[in-house]
Amino acid sequence: MAKSKVKQTKKSSGFAVPVIVICVMVLAVSVVFLTRTKAAGGLDGLPNYTEIRGDYDANGLKYEKQPHLGSTTAKAKVIEFADFKCPACKKWKETYFEQFKQEFIDTGKAELFFINFAFIDRDSIMAASAGEAVFALDNDKFWEFMSKLYDHQGDETKIWATPQFMLNFVKDNISGIDYERFAKDLQARTYMLPVKEDFKTAGNYGVNGTPKFMVNGQLLPGSSYEELAAAIEAAQASNVTE
Repeated sequence: MAKSKVKQTKKSSGFAVPVIVICVMVLAVSVVFLTRTKAAGGLDGLPNYTEIRGDYDANGLKYEKQPHLGSTTAKAKVIEFADFKCPACKKWKETYFEQFKQEFIDTGKAELFFINFAFIDRDSIMAASAGEAVFALDNDKFWEFMSKLYDHQGDETKIWATPQFMLNFVKDNISGIDYERFAKDLQARTYMLPVKEDFKTAGNYGVNGTPKFMVNGQLLPGSSYEELAAAIEAAQASNVTE
């Protein structure tokens, strides 16, 4: 009997070791995940699209709902689809925006519209809703918001456009608006549904990344400045406008 008990004890001890190892591994993975989440700013207050509920219409291009820049009589109606977390969008702004403005906006050839395609992460939606809140207060201030937010863009792989970040950013960088109204709208998620409508509308037209451009309702295959410029110049010779 004693011999049997000794064998049983050895068997039990051998089983306990891998269980302990597995538990330690699970704990280690959990600690790493929680540390990364905390370092990234967390996901508190950041909804995904399924949590944004309400009626919206994703059919058709609703220019009147979008931030715009330039003459309303311009032959070329240009839409930029963008995500404020997108490094390529930031690069396009830094490299081409002023040139685009001088060549096509200031000359009356094109009117530019901005549509959110917030797809990178949940804080993309938060940044987009902040932009919508600024636009609701002042169209011109939206373009200042757009430019400065790209200047303050964080790491694409991390959560940085949190509600607190957006509140602080607008307070410190965008003057001349009703900040209390902005803060109230941001915290109440007043403009989350328009962001979702933008996202769904863009998807309906085949947008699958950023930045993407559309000229008079036609989505351009690429995002190069040369391709966009050629499409705008072609619109000048056409009698067709949106």
